[in-house]
Amino acid sequence: MHRMPDAPPAALERFRRWLRDRHQPVTRQRDLVAGAVLGADRHLSVDDIAALLRRSGEQVGTATIYRALDTLVAAGFVRAHDFGEGFRRYEAIDPGSAHGHLVCRRCGKLTEFALEQLERALPLLADQHGFLAERYQVELHGLCRECRRREVGAAPAAPGRSR
Repeated sequence: MHRMPDAPPAALERFRRWLRDRHQPVTRQRDLVAGAVLGADRHLSVDDIAALLRRSGEQVGTATIYRALDTLVAAGFVRAHDFGEGFRRYEAIDPGSAHGHLVCRRCGKLTEFALEQLERALPLLADQHGFLAERYQVELHGLCRECRRREVGAAPAAPGRSR
């Protein structure tokens, strides 16, 4: 059996408190799913979470995983991403480290980047339009450096020009 990623105990306890405050049950399955996502160092799919749980000897149904993730997203502990792969990936929200994602449409590479300047600009933009922003997500889709290099290297030379 493999060990599950260690979720920060304080984050798990905040999630349990959030559930209790809303008179929702604190279940072992919710704890296991929360622990997997909150302790992960990457963006997990539902299949990734199910595999992590299985490898650690836990059996949690797919529908239960989806419901637990919906609850974690609603509670503001986890963010769901659609990177164009045909399924969602989930990541823990770390209040002190806002970031965006660069998603390569060719190879699927995912690169995180800091949002320091955008963090200051987005509330101003929302305010200019009288909009009260509650959350935001920044994703740029395109080609990564490696795929661009391969594309340029494979491109035929323009007529009359040598490489």
